Amino acid sequence: MSGYYYHSACPDQYGAHYLDACSVCGKSLHNSDIFMYRGNTPFCSKECRQEQMEMDEAREKKLKFGRSHRKSDSKTSTPNKTVRTGTITVS
Repeated sequence: MSGYYYHSACPDQYGAHYLDACSVCGKSLHNSDIFMYRGNTPFCSKECRQEQMEMDEAREKKLKFGRSHRKSDSKTSTPNKTVRTGTITVS
């Protein structure tokens, strides 16, 4: 019964455990070394783990570039805008 856990919602059935397959290629992890990344993501090899790390790094760089690009756009466009400050009283 190793590799499976008991699910209380389905008393007569067992579900697959998250450590059953590699997160990148889907290869079975039964009776093999398991390489972990970010706490709970399993991989069948150092290569699959490295591939995921590179994908995450590329995604983070893309997000960071998008954020910094928007910030620089707002900095360059702000001086051309008129901003009024003060208090408005409504009776």
